[in-house]
Amino acid sequence: MSQSVATAEPTIVTDVELAFQFSAGDDLALARMYQRYGALVHSVAVRALGDRDEAADITQQVFIAAWLGRARYKPAAGGLAGWLIGITRHKIADAWAVRGRERKILTGSAVDIREPVDDSPSTAQLVDRMLLTDEVSRLAEPQRSIMRLAFYDGLTHGEIALSLRMPLGTVKSHIRRSLAHLRTRLELDQAA
Repeated sequence: MSQSVATAEPTIVTDVELAFQFSAGDDLALARMYQRYGALVHSVAVRALGDRDEAADITQQVFIAAWLGRARYKPAAGGLAGWLIGITRHKIADAWAVRGRERKILTGSAVDIREPVDDSPSTAQLVDRMLLTDEVSRLAEPQRSIMRLAFYDGLTHGEIALSLRMPLGTVKSHIRRSLAHLRTRLELDQAA
């Protein structure tokens, strides 16, 4: 007689569920966040600082700051990825400021030596893409599908209308309203 062993399927948690679990103080959500976004935070820090060890420290600081500041995180205001990237940018700026102060002390210079945060196109594009992807995923249907077809799949307005069996004017209206919404959301993120 053979016994079957039941294996538990891993539960897949959506980004939205994870955001609400995290904001509620679920420490398992923090571990899932690190698993999901740790590599992203680390790669942004490596690109900005050029030092893997320092980037590992920054990554740890980001997740500690996120956990300590979880009461200020509002899932309805934006996704975790964008929020973590914002914290990452602040930690990177702090690291550059420390470097500048250390350099001043070592050189005895009264001149404030500051190096800008590396916003090379690759780092800036990665951050912008993550923020934009997060905001597009928050759009309601059919706007979300239309925007993905237009900007990720590169379809024209006419091709989208044919694909979704919608009037061309409706597709154009959805795109115009979605772009206005995204612009507002991204301006709010920049202000924060």
